[in-house]
Amino acid sequence: MKGVKQVWVIGHKNPDTDAICAAITYANLKNKLSDGTVEYVPKRCGDLNGETSYVLKRFGVELPEFVGNVGAQIKDSDFRHTVGIKGRLSLKRAWELMKELKVVALPVLGDDDHLDGMIVNGDLARTYMDMIDNCELSRARTPYGNIVDTIEGTLVTGDRTGVFDSGKVVVAAGNHDTMREYIEEGDLVILGNVEERQMVALAKKPSCMIVTAETFLPPEVIEEAMAIDCVLITTRFDSFTVARLINQSIPVEYFMTKDNLITFFQDDYIDEITDTLAKVRHRSFPVLNDKHQYVGMFSRRHLLEMHKKQIILVDHNEFSQAVDGIEDAELLEIIDHHRIGGHQTNLPVFFRNQPLGCSNTIIYHMYKESGVEIEPQIAGLMLSAILSDTLMFKSPTCTPVDIEAGKALAELIGISYEEHAMSMFEAGSDFGDKTPKEILFTDFKIFSQGDIKFGVSQVSVVSKNQIDKLAPGIAEVLEEAISEKSINMIFVMLTNVIEQESEVLYSGKHAQNVIGNGFGDGVLKEGNMATLPGVVSRKKQMVPSLTAGIQQL
Repeated sequence: MKGVKQVWVIGHKNPDTDAICAAITYANLKNKLSDGTVEYVPKRCGDLNGETSYVLKRFGVELPEFVGNVGAQIKDSDFRHTVGIKGRLSLKRAWELMKELKVVALPVLGDDDHLDGMIVNGDLARTYMDMIDNCELSRARTPYGNIVDTIEGTLVTGDRTGVFDSGKVVVAAGNHDTMREYIEEGDLVILGNVEERQMVALAKKPSCMIVTAETFLPPEVIEEAMAIDCVLITTRFDSFTVARLINQSIPVEYFMTKDNLITFFQDDYIDEITDTLAKVRHRSFPVLNDKHQYVGMFSRRHLLEMHKKQIILVDHNEFSQAVDGIEDAELLEIIDHHRIGGHQTNLPVFFRNQPLGCSNTIIYHMYKESGVEIEPQIAGLMLSAILSDTLMFKSPTCTPVDIEAGKALAELIGISYEEHAMSMFEAGSDFGDKTPKEILFTDFKIFSQGDIKFGVSQVSVVSKNQIDKLAPGIAEVLEEAISEKSINMIFVMLTNVIEQESEVLYSGKHAQNVIGNGFGDGVLKEGNMATLPGVVSRKKQMVPSLTAGIQQL
């Protein structure tokens, strides 16, 4: 909507059900409370897992749009929407436009607003300072209309849309014999208001004749010009002035720069173009849309006028887990139930962090506090997120507040939370044709402890059989994952939601020591695997124990 500011609500990378549902439910709450000047839009920065896909389909909710980066883009600036010109426009008119618009460059557009070239004030200066011979006008295929406009003339005979495309420009200043000697057929002749000299020139069959300092021509001259298809133009200017101005009628396409143009797209990220801005000393650069159509001009000064994207983070607060470019966005709020990461914000933000099992439990209470009705669709998403994050109220992260909220939501929409949870878990454990790496990164987060960065993935399954099938393939890609994510070690929780335990695959220098330090050596098995009975929560059980294990290294 025009004039309405957008704020994006977004969860973490590799989103789980809580991250996606929280983006939707919290955006819905904010819109209910908005005065209409702001629109809150749910987004996602990763692909959905099977469980979340099932939930959205179950409650008929549209998938949030994917956003891979929230950094500043050219379209976030007030870049100038300078008018484009056509290639047949005269140099004189281009110069007038530059002065009128107070710019030094104009884009030259072809069909469908595609960029054909650029004309800058230096190109116009070249028409004065460089040596231009008397055939330049015809080589440029100059439209007669341009000539008429440039010398403020009147077209007496001929077609304004025709072009002067052969011959040279001649100023007929000599006697009759001299005129007959150097005027050739097809030339453009500039001469004064003497009828006899005009007839001598017409006898040589020029393409065009410009009569200066005159607004009236004898009928005989007009008839002769029409008989030989000569374009006849009169002007109040004298011959010297016409000779000086006439090259300004050349179309801009003749002098424009059309090769090796440096252009940007309006979706380009600022951090990706700064090197070009620093190296290339152009004052401004053309901006194109995704159809390669010209939309405006961008210059360095526009870097000072950026409108940062406004973001609300849900279900996380650590920038290592956030969408790319978060450092360049304006963070407004954080709604989370995890540990508080070590990051700074430039401005104060609304931060609601509660030690509950699910972000949607927090959001549920924010609906209640605000007196906003929870619609069935929204209730279904909240319930699904709570059941997912608390493993149907069995996770050690689950609190009485989560249970109360989940049961109230189930009652509101009239479904059995046990049946719904099992359907969700079964959908989440159906990995279809996903590769081991895709499964590994489905629900993957990066954490830091001192100088050490470690990744923890959680894969939920409903049977020991599934673990036995998945483990070998995932184990083979762990080293590759460490390299790809630039981390020191990795841990993959294969969590059996029915048996309430996790088999953990691990890799990386000191990873085995970290597991031993955190959980005791008795959990270690062969093949870089550990069995952790009762460990089902990444947030409350796995990460704190790994952090403690790293501290003991």
